[in-house]
Order: sequence, then structure tokens, then C-alpha cells
Amino acid sequence: MNRPYTALLIVPTGIGAAIGGYAGDAMPVARALASVCDRLITHPNVLNGAQLYWSLANAFYVEGYGLDKFASGCWGLHPVYQNRVGLILDRGIETDLRLRHLQAADAARATLGLNLTDYVITDVPLNVELRTAASGASWGTIGNPDSLLRAAEILINKAGAEAIAVVARFPDDIGSEALQNYRHGQGVDPLAGAEAVISHLIVKTFQIPCAHSPALSPLPLDPDLSPRSAAEELGYTFLPSVLVGLSRAPQFTTIDKPQHQEDIWANQVDAVIIPATACGSSAVLSLSQSQAQIITVAENQTTMQVPPAPLGIKAIAVNSYLEAIGVIAAHKAGVNPTALRRAIANLHCLSTTDYQQ
Repeated sequence: MNRPYTALLIVPTGIGAAIGGYAGDAMPVARALASVCDRLITHPNVLNGAQLYWSLANAFYVEGYGLDKFASGCWGLHPVYQNRVGLILDRGIETDLRLRHLQAADAARATLGLNLTDYVITDVPLNVELRTAASGASWGTIGNPDSLLRAAEILINKAGAEAIAVVARFPDDIGSEALQNYRHGQGVDPLAGAEAVISHLIVKTFQIPCAHSPALSPLPLDPDLSPRSAAEELGYTFLPSVLVGLSRAPQFTTIDKPQHQEDIWANQVDAVIIPATACGSSAVLSLSQSQAQIITVAENQTTMQVPPAPLGIKAIAVNSYLEAIGVIAAHKAGVNPTALRRAIANLHCLSTTDYQQ
């Protein structure tokens, strides 16, 4: 039997990806890819759809910082059947909005059977602030990161949490042009960059799975709402998809820990699928030095302008995710994708005089 075929799907956060830059709208791509590979590794930006989610038995939910460490070969992924998920709530969340999130967590326990610990409220408000880079990408800051880390430490050491869900109060900016563009399926998610800062901090410090769900006031109804953004407007919280993802997120392991046959390491990745203009991430640069086949998707435009060629990355360029899925199916079957095209070039003879002894 052949070893499991492992694909990595990356849609970077906060860069306005045409597919995957909104409310879990890359989830259909992940579902289709998961059907043609044995193991699909991806990240919360792809699988989080606010109150919508889709559990994929062969998908691995890996936060961005952890994904970078995995791709570099520093960390491996250890599959689990379930995690005890700890919940951190920002003290800056209003009482009624906090209750809505606690009810969502209780619903996940009662309706989905998820294993949650008791929750912790940060000792001071986290004071999240949003920023936009010159490129148009979103990012942000946390005014009190130490409070976040203290809350996580309590959940890990006192409640036995194996993964952390964070709900931070984000600024309401209902009238902003960026938010209106996002609701209409254009521009950049104004929250995504700051969300990444929060989860990166916990994963880097504690080496356990983490994902974030922003707390926001409900928005007024918009009859022109884009389907790509609609998942975030179904209720009062984005928490359900985060809890589902973390419930079976793989744990991180290192070479100095006991090894298990089922652990996944970077040298087992067969293919990486990324937007064609967003090839500069740490994970992509690391895996471009491996045997993994890099596949770039032109249709998924972003605010970045980082194609593979200037970085020395050899890639198969495709127009759409439909085409990428076909390339993955051919790769897994041992078929050269060029054999599926109408025109096939003849073989050329290499000259022995080109080699110096």
C-alpha cells in the first residue's frame, strides 16, 4: 500500500483573498481537496465559517504559527481523537455579549458533544486595536498580551486544557468603508490580521492549538450582503466553528518527544496549494525546499504581489481550484498532469558533451 498522500492548503489571513478571504468561503475548496487526498492540512482561516462548519475526518486544523513551525521541520503534528478545549473571554466584552458566547459554548457541549473546560475571563481588557498596512493587508495589536497569557496558563495548568479558544472584544466600526466592502464581498477582512496576532502568541508560548473568535455588536441588516460574508451575520457569535476545529486539532510534537507512527512531519507533505500572488509566507518558503509540489492558483487574487518565480520557487501554475484538484488527483495517481492535455511535446535528447568530467 502507498503511503498517505498529504496536501497542504494555505489561504493567508487578512490579505483580501478572492476565495478564502471572507467568512469561511474556502471551506468548499477544502472539502473538495479532502476527497482527493488522504490527509489535508489547513488552518482556521480556511475552515472557520462563524456558525457554519464542516467536519472533515481527514483534515488537520493547524494555526498559522504552528503551520510555519511544522513546515520548517521544527514541529510535527500528532493526531488526536479529541481535545479538552479551554475558553478565554476578554474582560472587555459586555455582560450580555459574554452571555451569548457562553451559551454558544454550552450549545457546543450539549448538541455537538464537545469537551470544554470551565472558562476564564482575562483580568484586564485585552484592548485590541486594528491596523491596515500599506499593501492593504490587515493587522492589529493587543494592548494587554500578558493578561491573555495569564488566562491561558490558568486553563492549561488548572483546568487541563489541551487547546485554547479565545474570544476578544474587537472594535465596532459599523460605518467604515472597509467593513462595508467586506460585507459586499470586496476588499480585506479588517479583523483577520489582529486575530492572527492573538492565536500566534498563545501557540508560540504554550505550543498547543489555539484559534480566535472576535466578539462584535450585531450589524444592521443589509439586503445586498455578499454570500461570501453572510456566515458571520447569522447570530451573535463566530465561536461554534472555532470550537469544532479545536476539538480535534492535532497536538504539536518535537523530535525530542516520544515518536508515534501516526505523527505527520513536513517531509511527508506531497503538495502545497496557495494563491499565485501570495507565495512569500514562511511555510511556503520552507516547503519549496522540499519534495512537495507547489501549486499556485491564479484565480485567487490577493492584495499581495509575491509570485513564485522571483523567489526561485518552482510551481505548477493553474487558473482555478478546480484545476488544482485535478492536478492533485493526477499527482496522487502517478500521472504527469501534462499527459491530460491535448498537446504533448516530444522528448529531447540531452547531449553528453554538456557534462564536464
